[in-house]
Amino acid sequence: MALLRRLAVNAPRGVRVLSTPPPSRDELDLTFNSPRDAFKSKKTSELVRAYLVYQICSINWVVENNAMLMKRLRQLVGQRLFEAIMKATFYGQFVAGEDQIKIQPTLDRLRSFGVKPILDYSVEEDLSQEEAEKREVSASISTCGDTQEEGQLKQYHVEQRFADRRYKVTSARTYFYLNEASCEKNMEAFMNSIDTVAKITKSTGLMAVKLTALGRPQLLLQLSEVIMRARSYMQQIAGGTGNVLAHHKTIEDLQRYLGDYSARPEVQDFMNKVTSDKEGIVHLFPWSNILDKDMGLSDSFRVPDPKTGQMRRLISQISPKEEEMFRNMLRRLNNIIQVANEHDVRIMIDAEQTYFQPAISRICLEMMRRYNKNKFLVFNTYQTYLKNTYNEIVTDLEQAQRQNFYWGAKLVRGAYIEQERARSAAMGYEDPTCESVDATTASFHRCLKEILSRVKNEQNDRLGIMVASHNEDTVRYAIQLMKEHGIGPGDKVVCFGQLLGMCDHITFPLGQAGYSAYKYVPYGPVLEVLPYLSRRANENRGFLQKIKKEKGLLLKEIFRRMFSGQLFYKPSGNYTPV
Repeated sequence: MALLRRLAVNAPRGVRVLSTPPPSRDELDLTFNSPRDAFKSKKTSELVRAYLVYQICSINWVVENNAMLMKRLRQLVGQRLFEAIMKATFYGQFVAGEDQIKIQPTLDRLRSFGVKPILDYSVEEDLSQEEAEKREVSASISTCGDTQEEGQLKQYHVEQRFADRRYKVTSARTYFYLNEASCEKNMEAFMNSIDTVAKITKSTGLMAVKLTALGRPQLLLQLSEVIMRARSYMQQIAGGTGNVLAHHKTIEDLQRYLGDYSARPEVQDFMNKVTSDKEGIVHLFPWSNILDKDMGLSDSFRVPDPKTGQMRRLISQISPKEEEMFRNMLRRLNNIIQVANEHDVRIMIDAEQTYFQPAISRICLEMMRRYNKNKFLVFNTYQTYLKNTYNEIVTDLEQAQRQNFYWGAKLVRGAYIEQERARSAAMGYEDPTCESVDATTASFHRCLKEILSRVKNEQNDRLGIMVASHNEDTVRYAIQLMKEHGIGPGDKVVCFGQLLGMCDHITFPLGQAGYSAYKYVPYGPVLEVLPYLSRRANENRGFLQKIKKEKGLLLKEIFRRMFSGQLFYKPSGNYTPV
């Protein structure tokens, strides 16, 4: 701007110098009580639609039977009129459009008001419970069988009663494995979405990926069990609890633990493969090798038994064909990340159920180690309703520091709490979730405080965090922490995210004030996103108390426009996203 001013001063008389006006910036009202700031990006008709949709979501009977009602409506009025009705109501509120061309106006408007998108192609199969259970059970058991073995952890084995992973879940998309060809198709859909993000978001967009879309769930179950059994083995060595990194044990400690057995050739071979650094044992296994196409899972995950000296397998039986499927899963994820890297699009790997999550996080961290050497490319997701999330974050932060890669995370409360509680109670393992809403909030805030306390210390600009929350208090707390640690809105350390069609009174004031703000933007053909819309309706019912304020702000803004002659207001923004 200083250069433009100098050019204007020195320009010959009569010559006009064109300058670009600076982007608009608003003062942030941390009470989030301003209807004008919240909805200046919306037409009045869109405000009326939002209020109508929220009102419908307050009728329990309608929400409980929404899938049946949509099916009956479609039969009654025909497909064309049904799609028009959906676009005027639920689809129009929560989904940006059918394809990358039709979502362009929505994304352009978001951008003009300082908000960026996280694109999600929200097409999913509308399976019956019976079909979902059948697929999940079939895809979760090895062809070698699921026989009971010593040290087996039942949490990481399929249970018929909970095989339909949609049970008690309203806010997360669910993929059910059909075959390898369907996983290839999902990979192609993700890569098409990357292309869309790159073309229409000008390198500010993100894309969400679910690992269960890319491979057989059995493999995630088995790898998760390996990880947890390896942790248990390390706890026996260390005489304590926690993750491997926390123990700071050396190779010599491991040799003392195994005694005379450490001289055996097979044990010495194991010792030579243990990953260690100046701090001690980082992990029992060279986890980076899981990305190696030549690594054999069955052969690699073995440890010496301290009682017999024999090598003990930590992974249940897995066939050569299933080993190949695991390689395929990683190949698909690699392809997606490589394409994202080429297009300058960041990838967020979603969190899933606890019985998959150890494997998902492990794979995600190794992808960070490979691809996040010079910039943020891959982000992990942490669910703070889980009791152990803080410890997981501290461990992962330490690994990122030791191995010198950019650590990016999305922090969420979580999507599976009711299912996790019901499953743990039924199967007889410890409930992994926090005991209350307040405990979950405390967990979220503790994790956030830990991460941001490191930003100006040892890891500087190598930490990035998305605060994905619809909770005003959490957003305020994050902004308070940013101020305490000298983190500015434009420092590219903290960003905020909410769902399209929800909590506009938080997202848009943040974006318009110069904070990095995102909307999670679903898109896809009307009929194929109906399962997503059904969940959104159910989720909004659970948010009724939370959206009470937003409904009030909607009404205030509608009446303000009516009485101020702005009923036909046309949104036009001059905000530039961070």
